[in-house]
Amino acid sequence: MVITMIYLDYSATTPVEEQVLESYLKVCKNFIGNPNSLHRLGIEAKALIEEATNQVASLLKVKPSEIIYTSGSSESNNTVIKGVAFKYQNRGKHIITTALEHSSVIAPLQYLTNLGFEVDFVKVNENGEIDLEHFKSLLRDDTILVTIASVSSELGVIQPIEKIGKLLKSYPKCFFHVDMTQSIGKIEVSLEDVDFISFSAHKFYGMKGVGVLIKKEGISFEPLIHGGKSTTVYRSGTPALALIVSVAKALRLSLENLEQKKEQVKALNVYLREELKQIDGIHINSSEKAIPHILNFSVPGIKPETLQHALEEKDIFISTQTACSKSGSSSSAVMAVTHNEKYAMSSLRVSISYKTTKQELSFFMDTLKEVLERLSFTNERNENSKGN
Repeated sequence: MVITMIYLDYSATTPVEEQVLESYLKVCKNFIGNPNSLHRLGIEAKALIEEATNQVASLLKVKPSEIIYTSGSSESNNTVIKGVAFKYQNRGKHIITTALEHSSVIAPLQYLTNLGFEVDFVKVNENGEIDLEHFKSLLRDDTILVTIASVSSELGVIQPIEKIGKLLKSYPKCFFHVDMTQSIGKIEVSLEDVDFISFSAHKFYGMKGVGVLIKKEGISFEPLIHGGKSTTVYRSGTPALALIVSVAKALRLSLENLEQKKEQVKALNVYLREELKQIDGIHINSSEKAIPHILNFSVPGIKPETLQHALEEKDIFISTQTACSKSGSSSSAVMAVTHNEKYAMSSLRVSISYKTTKQELSFFMDTLKEVLERLSFTNERNENSKGN
């Protein structure tokens, strides 16, 4: 088997499935009308959106009226966090989250703190799961929002979303937002007892530039974008018809044989984890309870960007933290779990898929060992030269 390129960054984005691309192109060519237009072409386009929306709703077991299309998870997360904060600030200005969240959650929360909102971070245990007792202690009468990802994008930590949702039933004034970007299309998820759900199509072999925000019925918030007719009052702008149709296709395909795909990934994760354990100096940050698609590890003493680019020279592609993190920054997620600055400063993420092969991982491991040996030798030589 000849391996030309090894892609191990599926949690950053996935390649577009051929059938999804075909659907997108077909709609682009054959449905030119604006879904907001009242003429026949507009009506045909609107009917196609409704068909796609009904399919998405059926697959996720929600109501079509609860689906809002966005440009991606970053917009969905910002829309919920700012929208709930501005709409319900008369009830309180307290929000709860974790240190494991994506930057599109942390950044708007930081923005809100400048406006007088208070954000508390719930503690996590050695596996990265939230401390439910600490979480309970943080809940207050003026808590208006809890925002916790179902799966951490860096570590793959799976949070007890159902337990959190049930706890929050005792706090009817508090809304529960879950970023499901790293779980939908990969593992079984439950949307019960959750008020808002965010996800992006490009995480499960869909097109880039389209995401979904699910807002449960009976809830309102302040829109992020105002002006212009659309599929909903909560997100203005001309509906991206072809992208919306492609979401439905990508979601349907990703959910087919989901358990079988997950078991394939699990077997690959076990192999990779065992191989990494054989290398001195490597610390695995992802718990064995994490989603099998993500495996985060650290190599203290070697800059993650240096190792990443050394592997890139061999056409092997992995991540340092997440694709949206600042380059050279310490991982707050790894720090929260390991409490070790060296691990937080040197973390790398390998993210795999059911499309990944064992041969690819074997080649990756062989190359990683070669690169680490070379970089360690270079570092040792540099240290010796300094000593002289």
